[in-house]
Amino acid sequence: MQGKNILIIGASSGIGHALALQLQGQGATLFTAGRTQPEGIQSTHMVWDITKIPAVDALTQLPDTLHGLVYCPGSINLKPFQRLTLDDYRRDFELNVLGAVSAIHASYAVIKKSKSASIILFSTVAAKLGMGMHSSVSVAKSAVEGLGKSLAAELAPFNVRVNVLAPSLTDTPLAGFLLGDETKREAANKRHPLNRYGTPEDIAGMAAYLLTDQASWITGQVIGIDGGMGSLK
Repeated sequence: MQGKNILIIGASSGIGHALALQLQGQGATLFTAGRTQPEGIQSTHMVWDITKIPAVDALTQLPDTLHGLVYCPGSINLKPFQRLTLDDYRRDFELNVLGAVSAIHASYAVIKKSKSASIILFSTVAAKLGMGMHSSVSVAKSAVEGLGKSLAAELAPFNVRVNVLAPSLTDTPLAGFLLGDETKREAANKRHPLNRYGTPEDIAGMAAYLLTDQASWITGQVIGIDGGMGSLK
């Protein structure tokens, strides 16, 4: 990753922070954006509240050439359908989809300039499997998958790759309420064929690979990193 400029949006915790640590150790030059500066990460940080201002007004310190963009923010808004309001759907869509669109718009020129860039977006296993209580996040993340595939086709002539990672339950602050005690953690383990829920490092490892030149022939994919949940009984 030496000589590569990578922008991570949402690097202050969870998967984004784990990825930033990995890339920092591999010598990448990091640019980060979010509400807070990531701890332990040496980066050019740009303060951005995704739901309040357009990315073009926040991402003002991008390099002349960007080799990777990773959009990590997400939501876990789990409620029965009848308790989800239209505002719930709007908020999930704004954060997961429109935030990603805004970020890619703001960095479009410097990504294309690299002629070998990688864009990584995040979905969820719940966009593939029918899972109760997940309708709002499933709608938003399904849109992310559509966005990723469409962009992959459109940007392929410029040698810009776009892929989507679809994790299952991962031990991040966002999912803390689902893993709050030993009983919940054990139940979460048993739902996965590999008998454990994910770690941020599990997901970050694949994201880091997709940013490398070794992944230069991979684009337009939705990759399940889910302990087998999305494919196995």
